[in-house]
Amino acid sequence: MSDEVLSQEEIEALISQGGAGDGEAKPDAAAPEADEQTPGDQRQAEAADDSPPDIRVEPETDTVVRPAEFIPVGVSAGAIPRGGMDLIMDVNLQVTVELGRTLLKVREVLALGPGAVVELDKHAGEPVDVMVNNKAVARGEVVVIDENFGVRVTEIIDKEQRDARAKAA
Repeated sequence: MSDEVLSQEEIEALISQGGAGDGEAKPDAAAPEADEQTPGDQRQAEAADDSPPDIRVEPETDTVVRPAEFIPVGVSAGAIPRGGMDLIMDVNLQVTVELGRTLLKVREVLALGPGAVVELDKHAGEPVDVMVNNKAVARGEVVVIDENFGVRVTEIIDKEQRDARAKAA
């Protein structure tokens, strides 16, 4: 057998002839003449290597093509399950309102008792810092409602201000 690459038509012609079982191929109208150059001959001339020919006969498969399925555009927001904030609603955060700071020695802390006054570095009426997980996120003012203290947020601290305060501390 020669080293030429056969086309699909040439393979089918050989199969229909009964193959080359007797050593010779039977003449056929589909077989190329010896002096004609076929695309297989061109490919063989271009490849010019001593590897065996790569003959592949792939069976035809019945491919099922289905139309794409899309979610209707008119679906209401209530029908789609919320995932964003609901996922973190039960996460515990430590929220601290910092009225001010002071440094005390251990003996001064031990001397504190009921009614003791601790002097802070902020004056009455100054804004207080609202900290979440030890990071300042807002500033506000202290309010008293029915003998309970609270904080009214007056300013949200942006990232640049947080970074500047962290470097200063």
